[in-house]
Amino acid sequence: MINTHDGVTIVGAGVAGLCIATELVQRGIIPTIIERQTEPGPDSCSWWAGGMLAPYCEAESADKEVVHFGKSASQWWQEKTGLVTQKGTLVLALNRDHSELQRFAKRTEAHELLSADAINELEPDLDMRFSRGLFYKDEAHLPPRKALSALKASLIQNGANFLYQNADLNGFAKDELVIDCRGIKAKPTLPSLRGVKGEMLILRCPDLSLNRPIRLLHPRIPLYIVPRGDGVYMLGATMIESSAKQHASVRSVMELLNSAYALNPAFGEAEILEIGVDSRPAFADNIPKITHHGQIISANGLYRHGFLLAPTLAIMLADYIHQGIKPEWLTTCTPESKT
Repeated sequence: MINTHDGVTIVGAGVAGLCIATELVQRGIIPTIIERQTEPGPDSCSWWAGGMLAPYCEAESADKEVVHFGKSASQWWQEKTGLVTQKGTLVLALNRDHSELQRFAKRTEAHELLSADAINELEPDLDMRFSRGLFYKDEAHLPPRKALSALKASLIQNGANFLYQNADLNGFAKDELVIDCRGIKAKPTLPSLRGVKGEMLILRCPDLSLNRPIRLLHPRIPLYIVPRGDGVYMLGATMIESSAKQHASVRSVMELLNSAYALNPAFGEAEILEIGVDSRPAFADNIPKITHHGQIISANGLYRHGFLLAPTLAIMLADYIHQGIKPEWLTTCTPESKT
């Protein structure tokens, strides 16, 4: 067990920080969380997450670890928030892009090949526009913003203390354990961390009712769309290697909207509620890492798998602190840890 006599402080209240705090509280360790924002908001990378708990689909481009550890995410989030909807994921392609659907199927598992009639039964509002699709019935999704707020409310109820201020990692007491969950803002202390820019739209389209996340495959611009309820949808697609948080580009917004229109022309009449951009923290292999130097433990690199892998990251780190169990994602082990 790592010495927590002088307390545990978590810097950052995004998905990583809140999940780690939740797991620590379950082990009887009540942390202090330092965060600049009084409520989760647009300055947090987690704010712009899609909320797809889709480990099988992620196998198309992600490491096997993502699939393995991501399978438990739905249960964790449902137990902690009760906000998970498990209606699967539907993967589609226009007729001209059926080769993309075949490629996707070969790289993934736990799916069912659907006919046009089967697709229409799942999503009647697609109006028989697609002749073939893949259905991943065991996948799920959740509303990320509500999930973050639910974790925070539970932490406060259980005695966790939130301080709304900037944190200087050099300003803590010598024996105080500090967990750094600042995401891309931690790059000065984690030089191997890189930013992967994501651009998203939130639309309101009350004339369209979709029941589950849909991925529309395209050789250049694959789209995902996640229902938020009440006719509101999150659209995302782009991945741009950049640590800088910039404004969304005209090209990216046009590509997202064109892809949404291809899915269903009703999106042509949708209202744009928000346009979001942020930089997702990632290491070279796109797998999270835990590093431990002195009193500072860093938990970072969730890439685009924040809500999918944050529970596993939190469990590993909480077990490390509470029981001294070396995490699989630990990259630097200090003398006080057990191996």
